[in-house]
Amino acid sequence: MKMIQTDLPGCLVLEPQVFGDARGYFYESFNRDKLAGAGAGLDLEFAQGNVSSSSRGVLRGLHYQWPRPQGKLVSVLEGEVWDVAVDIRRGSPHFGRWTAAVLSADNKRHFWIPEGFAHGFVVLSERALFTYLCTQTYDRAADAAIRWDDPQLAIDWPVGAPLLSDKDANAPLLADVPPERLPVFSG
Repeated sequence: MKMIQTDLPGCLVLEPQVFGDARGYFYESFNRDKLAGAGAGLDLEFAQGNVSSSSRGVLRGLHYQWPRPQGKLVSVLEGEVWDVAVDIRRGSPHFGRWTAAVLSADNKRHFWIPEGFAHGFVVLSERALFTYLCTQTYDRAADAAIRWDDPQLAIDWPVGAPLLSDKDANAPLLADVPPERLPVFSG
């Protein structure tokens, strides 16, 4: 598996080796031993897996959990998305910075979003089937979100008027989130 560093330390794009022939293809979507020993030091243990299906223009995010932060390994099984991670850890030298990756069924890439980052994506294809492996289970009391179009973050979303849930449309700006509701940088 090839690991591609993003411009935001800790966030990685993972590109699997794909074996294909006239019958189709095969690839490892996750191998704990390889990720732990490949220089990235990702000794991941997942507690929950999720799947979402969305149509073109749907934007989900920017979501995070605090306390009980979730690291997420995300990928697309059908379609294409533009996926975003935002460092929201208090005290981080990269606080408020974001990075993005295009994930699709064609490129078979995965995106690792560490604990303490907010995450969101927008669907670029007619439909997208999106998978998440999470390091913590969902906790409704810890569930939180930041506005997708927060001017302080200045995320360059490839859509102007996305389809949003009420939760995402009404999420607070990062500056309006009480400090105790944000993850803490420990590194």
